[in-house]
Amino acid sequence: HGELDKIYAAMAHLERVEGIAIDLLICCGDFQAVRNLNDLECMSVPQKYKELGTFYKYYSGEALAPYPTLFIGGNHEASNYLWELYYGGWVCPNIYYLGHSGVINFGDLRIGGLSGIFKGGDYRKGHFERTPYKGHEVKTAYHVREFDVQKLKQVKEPLDVFLSHDWPRGIAKHGDMNGLMRKKKFLADELRDNSLGSPPAEELLHALQPRYWFSAHLHVKFAALVNHANSGAQTRFLALDKCLPHRDFMQVIDIPDRSAAGGFGLDPEWLSILRANHDRHSVT
Repeated sequence: HGELDKIYAAMAHLERVEGIAIDLLICCGDFQAVRNLNDLECMSVPQKYKELGTFYKYYSGEALAPYPTLFIGGNHEASNYLWELYYGGWVCPNIYYLGHSGVINFGDLRIGGLSGIFKGGDYRKGHFERTPYKGHEVKTAYHVREFDVQKLKQVKEPLDVFLSHDWPRGIAKHGDMNGLMRKKKFLADELRDNSLGSPPAEELLHALQPRYWFSAHLHVKFAALVNHANSGAQTRFLALDKCLPHRDFMQVIDIPDRSAAGGFGLDPEWLSILRANHDRHSVT
């Protein structure tokens, strides 16, 4: 939610206190890459929350991101800027947007992701919105599209990490669902009838079976373990809270069999998927 300075400061503090080195920051949406006041007009938040944040300093060159940073889009974004980088790319030095859907390598860690949130009414539409977004398009611009999900379903090589903003539907039953209902009582009905979360993300979870799946959106820390019966593989799921004092907004995860050497690199399989599907992309 536009709190880059505070997140980087928390990372530096953890490194000092724990005696560790953090190679990569991953943000699972609501990053708010707001460059200027015009971008705020394309961000779906109540007027009282339309604040410039701190990203503009990294975009303008006033500051340099101290850690390599990777993010996906959520439902509170400068959606006009992210549309300019539909396939992913650098939003500023050292900060990389994964795209509306995408796969990227960081060292030999392979990361996939899906930006936005699911809304059934827009799922099968094309990307019809035009900047500067007006009216309801401010919201539909960040709704997940089937086309972006279908490309991810074509990924065959293993993924280490997958990112989504809203949770895969049904993930709560693989963790402490009763504890989640105690923390978020207003979600109880959706949890009981299994309507909470994204159906396309649920499909991707079982199709891709990544080692880790990270999400956000619900402003609560929640962990789960998914056992994939058809393969014997496991996916460790984790969602975190937003960046506020005394909240669980950060988790350091060590993946000892992966190296950060070389930093970000394009993924050959994903590039071939983009090329094969380019002519199917609807913008109407």
